[in-house]
Amino acid sequence: MNAPAPPTEIAHAGVRGAIASMAMTGTREFMRSVGLIGEEPPRAILRQKARGVLRAVPRGKRRAVVELVHWTYGAGGGAAFALLPDGLRRQPWAGPAYGLVLWLSFEAALAPALGLSQAKRPRPIERAAFAADHLLYGYVLSEMRRRPQEEAEPS
Repeated sequence: MNAPAPPTEIAHAGVRGAIASMAMTGTREFMRSVGLIGEEPPRAILRQKARGVLRAVPRGKRRAVVELVHWTYGAGGGAAFALLPDGLRRQPWAGPAYGLVLWLSFEAALAPALGLSQAKRPRPIERAAFAADHLLYGYVLSEMRRRPQEEAEPS
C-alpha cells in the first residue's frame, strides 16, 4: 500500500498542473488562430453558466479571468494527479492518459450536465484538438515530475 503523497508533493503537483494549463493556453491560441477550435471550455462555462462572473469584470480583463479560471482548474487537476498511487503516476503513459481522462470526463459528463451548447453538436475536429491539448497537459504534468533533480558536483 502506498503512503499518501505529502502536502508538499501535492502543492508541487498543483504548480505543475497550472504550468501544464499554461502550455495548453498557447496551444489553444494557435488552434483558434488556424480555425480548429471555436470557444474553449472555460470561456463557454463562464459565458453560458456564470454570466455574472464575466459581467462583473471589465471587458478588457475578461480573457485574463478565463485563463486564471483554467489555470486554477489545471492546478487542481495536478494536485489530484499527486493523489494517484505512486507506481501508477511514474508510468510514462500516466500523465497523457490522465489528461485524456480529464477531457473525456468533461465531454461525456460535465458539458452535457451543464447543458453547454458544445455538447449538443458534433464537432470532430474541435474535439480532436481538445483531446490533443489534454494529452499535452498530461505530458507536461508528468514529464516535469519525472525529471530527476541533478545533483551539483563538488567543485
